Amino acid sequence: MRWSWILVISLGAGAAHAKPAPPPPPPAPVTDGDFWRDVIEPHADEVARIVTATRNGIRIADEALQTDAEWAVDQRMRYFEDAYGMLRYARKLSPENIEVLALLGRSADELGKTRQAIEALEASIAITGPDKAKPEVVGRLGAIYLRLGDRNAAIRWLRTAQGPLNGETAQPLVHLANALAARGEITAAVDTLINAMPAQNTSYYSQELTLAAFTLAVILDRDEQRSAAFEVLDRMKATLQTSFGPQVQNVLATLRYAPAEDQHYYQGLLYEVMDQYVEARAAFALYAASGDPPWKGRALDHVRAIDAQRRATPATPVASKKPPTVIRRKVYRP
Repeated sequence: MRWSWILVISLGAGAAHAKPAPPPPPPAPVTDGDFWRDVIEPHADEVARIVTATRNGIRIADEALQTDAEWAVDQRMRYFEDAYGMLRYARKLSPENIEVLALLGRSADELGKTRQAIEALEASIAITGPDKAKPEVVGRLGAIYLRLGDRNAAIRWLRTAQGPLNGETAQPLVHLANALAARGEITAAVDTLINAMPAQNTSYYSQELTLAAFTLAVILDRDEQRSAAFEVLDRMKATLQTSFGPQVQNVLATLRYAPAEDQHYYQGLLYEVMDQYVEARAAFALYAASGDPPWKGRALDHVRAIDAQRRATPATPVASKKPPTVIRRKVYRP
């Protein structure tokens, strides 16, 4: 008994001299917004990181189109392959994320996975509704249907994508104008382009305006409104001057043609206005030879006109010259 009391007193004394344990840190405050976000979208942060990464990769891939880098084509596809894989995973985490669906549709389309692209884009539109869908979503869907030959469905979606001329609406605008022209509605096609461009003469051509204006020239040329077409081109050349050719080439490089053979007609007209007649003739001939395109006759008119001009222009005789004699790395011409 004596030892029991001693033990109790000793323990009590030790407890009296011991320092109290520090309290645990308070839990981080949880707001209602964070709580419900975690409940509804438990993978929101991970999905957001995937969206950011894929957007950056796609931006680099798009910028590669405007360079002469030899790796541009293959490297661009690698970016889209990586994006497609990551976005499929992100869709499993967040099936109704409209950004994921839009980017997934874009990546699938670039890789030639047409069925998967249509499914992802239509799923995105079903969530937002056609009126609230982004122009890049409905515009891409319309362009896909245009490439598939369903012109009526394409025009329906492309009309939904129209708005102020900017980076998202420029290509849907061009596709809509070309689709209307191919359906025989030239006036509607021309009005579609003119109404989207600045009302007054501009002293600056953005990439979007350059694409719209050059497409207007193409449609006028196809309709045999030659003077009107070259009036548009002359105005562009007067404003852009030496940058006309490079700037038009850059914007045409970013255009996903629908149908694909339109690329030859666009390039033919550009080469012709730049007085590069050999290249222009080859491009128009390629367009005419690509099946039975709607503007085959007009392309052959360009070929015949170029041939007639070359026949009418006598070749400049080249004076014969003696070959130079190279001595000590200096060229002497006797």
